[in-house]
Amino acid sequence: MIDFIKKSVAAAFAAVTVIFTFVSESFFAGHEWITQELLNQCKWISGLLAEEVNIVISRLACFLLVWVATSAAYALFLALRRWITIQGENYSIRVEYGNILKKRKCKRVINFDECFTTHVGDKTADINPESICGQYISAHPGLAMQKLIDEANIAPARAKSRYQQKTKYDSGTIVPNGDDLLMAFVKLDEKGKGRFFTRDEYLQCLDLLWRELENHYSEKDVCVPILGAGTTSFDGGSGASISQQDLLNMMIWSYKLSSHKIKAIS
Repeated sequence: MIDFIKKSVAAAFAAVTVIFTFVSESFFAGHEWITQELLNQCKWISGLLAEEVNIVISRLACFLLVWVATSAAYALFLALRRWITIQGENYSIRVEYGNILKKRKCKRVINFDECFTTHVGDKTADINPESICGQYISAHPGLAMQKLIDEANIAPARAKSRYQQKTKYDSGTIVPNGDDLLMAFVKLDEKGKGRFFTRDEYLQCLDLLWRELENHYSEKDVCVPILGAGTTSFDGGSGASISQQDLLNMMIWSYKLSSHKIKAIS
């Protein structure tokens, strides 16, 4: 909200600066836009220095009107905006609102758990059917995950998962499935529930992800969801969560600082 107010006030100041530059003071005094009879009724005050004071008050009123107009226009712009592009020396990031599963002509990152679980259901160890992963698995009922892992020659992590000592993969590891890049992400506890990430683990996952994407993007754009939004807690099991905006900021800065870029700007 504070950012919105700052930007709308800045836009209003810019607009009124142009107005005050090209519109004469007599306009704000009232001589050029109303009759003398209406002027006498509409002037803010009368008496000594009345004209100068009326000009100041009229300009303040003008600023308030412009501020209301620019605030309304900016709010409408934010409501209708679907994406924003962040460009740097050797990268271009487009933050977009939408459903990643409906994206086409790009590589899509779909985040699984560390064991690449494919069973969708409502039990603790099952994949949530409403999650991106759950929707993806439901849309691909014949998904042969182990075959994809074997074909990609993906090495498992050294340690086993805490859930039933299953084979697990480092968070950020990619398994290609056509244009879909299936990623090992959340860790599992003894009951098969996605456990807490620490911020360091999250950043390590992102670092591996950028390295993996550099090898798999095939000269195409890559779509990545906001990883951990709504389901992942942080700080070593304290139960604290991080907002989607903060997660997005962490992903953007991690990518900016990474030496592994998907596509350089020509």
